[in-house]
Amino acid sequence: MIELSESLTGFHSLKMNLLEVSIFCKIPSAIFKCSCLYWFILTFALVFRGSHSLDCFKCVSVGGDNQPCEDPFHNNYTKDILEAPCWAGRKQRDGVFPATACIKLSGIYEDSGETMIVRGCALDSGTLTIDTEIVRMSHCGGFYFDNRYVSGCLQSCSEDACNTSASVYSLNWLFILTLFILMNNIQ
Repeated sequence: MIELSESLTGFHSLKMNLLEVSIFCKIPSAIFKCSCLYWFILTFALVFRGSHSLDCFKCVSVGGDNQPCEDPFHNNYTKDILEAPCWAGRKQRDGVFPATACIKLSGIYEDSGETMIVRGCALDSGTLTIDTEIVRMSHCGGFYFDNRYVSGCLQSCSEDACNTSASVYSLNWLFILTLFILMNNIQ
């Protein structure tokens, strides 16, 4: 009897008697063992894949003083400004936590016309306050940065390096799909 259960988190319990499944499906023993191996690998990959940490570029450029951070952005300086994994603070908590979004803040200082760009990461704490909504929706408008008024935009994304490379999590699905196709061809 195999039993997988996770209480108090909304997952349903899965109970399966392998003998009953084998008889019910009328699958020959060799193929059934192969299918069981496939389902075991698939379940293991999905349930025990661990947490995926987000990689984000982190830099600040004011008035063009940090060219690798400026737009148009080229990730030629990956070693210098890519933080892997990226960690961010959480409201009313000590320490840092794995980021849930990469952000880019860009604008023009109203008092001088100077440009500013900040690339970094942030964490959605799950609350409804404005400091966590920053990662949920890109938007433009006026804001204060370093006690100066800026007219600009905030952009957020939830993939590695703001969509410049494939995430490890996405590659897991490609692996699982390939494994599924191979297993079906074997049978």
